[in-house]
Amino acid sequence: MIILQATQDIRKVSLWLGHATMTTTEVYTRGDPTEKLEAMEAIVPPHLRRGTFQPTDKLMALLKSTT
Repeated sequence: MIILQATQDIRKVSLWLGHATMTTTEVYTRGDPTEKLEAMEAIVPPHLRRGTFQPTDKLMALLKSTT
């Protein structure tokens, strides 16, 4: 993945790794969980991101009254 990020060219990566086809190289480039998590975090609206939820007083009162 680092080579692909540096070159931005899957054909070069395929040649450097000695793969017969680019399909073989694609198998390795598909599964980078770090990039997937970064992409998902980039599309999550700010108000839904972790650690930003603040319950309202009305909600807290409702929760306290039901317990």
